[in-house]
Amino acid sequence: MKRNLALLFLLLPLLFTSCSVIGGIFKAGAYTGIIAVVVVLVIIGVVIGMLRKRN
Repeated sequence: MKRNLALLFLLLPLLFTSCSVIGGIFKAGAYTGIIAVVVVLVIIGVVIGMLRKRN
């Protein structure tokens, strides 16, 4: 499970190029982009917290 999750995090940046992500954020608006970044950071924090509790 842990190895699959690590592989997912390694492959995720290959699926989303930075230019398309940044372009989409600016098209959606600054506030929407800020909210999206905060949501992604919270999700990453929750996943890391879950992984630490298992160890």
